[in-house]
Amino acid sequence: MVVSDPMYAIAASIAFLGGLIATGIAQQGIGAVGMGVIAEKPEKFGQVLVFFVIPETLWIIGFVLGIILLLQIL
Repeated sequence: MVVSDPMYAIAASIAFLGGLIATGIAQQGIGAVGMGVIAEKPEKFGQVLVFFVIPETLWIIGFVLGIILLLQIL
């Protein structure tokens, strides 16, 4: 795959990096609070796990957007 314009590669990397950074920031707070909740109420582990996994969609969206930009689909 050859990118005809380097700006597409830069835009794709920014989209992917933005998704990764947003995921890290979101999971930072959720992880800290989640550990406190699990320490007090271990039966809430499943609910905390769901809330911890939800931000993972941010990097997936950034990855898909980066591929769309690299392949110049839109």
